[in-house]
Amino acid sequence: MTTISRQLSATTLLRFATAGSVDDGKSTLVGRLLHDSKSVLTDQLEAVEHASRSRGQQAPDLALLTDGLRAEREQGITIDVAYRYFATPRRRFILADTPGHVQYTRNMVTGASTAELAVVLVDARNGVVEQTRRHAAVAALLRVPHVVLAVNKMDLVDYAEPVFAAIAEEFTAYAASLGVPEITAIPISALAGDNVVEPSAHMDWYGGPTVLEHLETVPVSHDLTTCHARFPVQYVIRPQTAEHPDYRGYAGQIAAGAFRVGETVTVLPSGRMSTITAIDALGESVDIAWAPQSVTLRLADDIDISRGDLIAPADDAPAVTQDVEATVCHVADQPLAVGRRVLLKHTTRTVKAIVKDIPSRLTLDDLSQHHAPGQLVANDIGRVVVRTAEPLALDAYADSRRTGSFLLIDPADGTTLTAGMAGASFAAAAGPEAATDDAEWDF
Repeated sequence: MTTISRQLSATTLLRFATAGSVDDGKSTLVGRLLHDSKSVLTDQLEAVEHASRSRGQQAPDLALLTDGLRAEREQGITIDVAYRYFATPRRRFILADTPGHVQYTRNMVTGASTAELAVVLVDARNGVVEQTRRHAAVAALLRVPHVVLAVNKMDLVDYAEPVFAAIAEEFTAYAASLGVPEITAIPISALAGDNVVEPSAHMDWYGGPTVLEHLETVPVSHDLTTCHARFPVQYVIRPQTAEHPDYRGYAGQIAAGAFRVGETVTVLPSGRMSTITAIDALGESVDIAWAPQSVTLRLADDIDISRGDLIAPADDAPAVTQDVEATVCHVADQPLAVGRRVLLKHTTRTVKAIVKDIPSRLTLDDLSQHHAPGQLVANDIGRVVVRTAEPLALDAYADSRRTGSFLLIDPADGTTLTAGMAGASFAAAAGPEAATDDAEWDF
């Protein structure tokens, strides 16, 4: 094993996302993190310095390290999610720099969907604004376990402790009411580098960690092997060759948990049971496989299994349902209305569905529920009830982010309409139950 391999194997991986309103300094913070942690290549830094000089700036604009689209650089805003990979001796990082503009909240949902930590920036001059609350709500919905409040541009408020304290108190109370389990507030100046990688000499009243120090030390618990075992089937392998005339295997990526040879499993939604006789991984037979490995399972019985079926332990299988109640974030420009026919994509399974009810929409100012809104528009967060044409095996999103999430898709052009979290709700707001009447739905 090489020195680099040993180093990487000895460090943990943290996936985190940045969020916040427009001009709160997300891209600058990311650029400062990369620059001050020595994670920027020389040619990248030279390109940023050249681009900055051409725009009449004396110092390098570190935001250009992540704002790679031409439209982003021209407008000075982040549009797409920018992923960056860097490492320190203590930890490896996958960073998603997400847009702040309300029009691109959908991209924040994408970036935070796999994150273990979210850094929410607030401009110290403006305090907590609507988009700050929206991003906190998305982080809560997506069950991001750690949230960092980075109060940025402290240099523009003379590094005043009362300004930081007031913002931290307001945000912490709001996020706690959403059910965010852990909130850490850090005063920073991304432009000047205060409390990003190095401690600030201007804020001796702050005794907590820098942003990088917190990222390096925050507990990371993303061991999918401890979750309920789930295997969405992607492809059925039947070579039918002279060498393997009777081979039948079910290929896919283990979404969570572990599977063992000899284990009794259930195939959903049919409910048929069988036993795992072999597990093939990378061309070899193994006795055990775990998430997120891609493997092929072979079963003792010849069962009708196809793409979209879910294999789970017989004694720990999810419930099968055609009525999906969920909290969603609507990401499309076209509204989602009651009665809309859609496609629902869950793991490898895509089925026809209809929006049966929209019981409520969340009001971000006070976390109250606007009941029976009739439709959701772009960036709305609300409760929906969806009826599917075929049964689905969903977990509650609180139990599994992988198998408790789904997408609603426009069947006409394949546009993603809505990101959904099955059973998810806020601690302070739960939508009303909706009655069901199967006779009304004709697929």
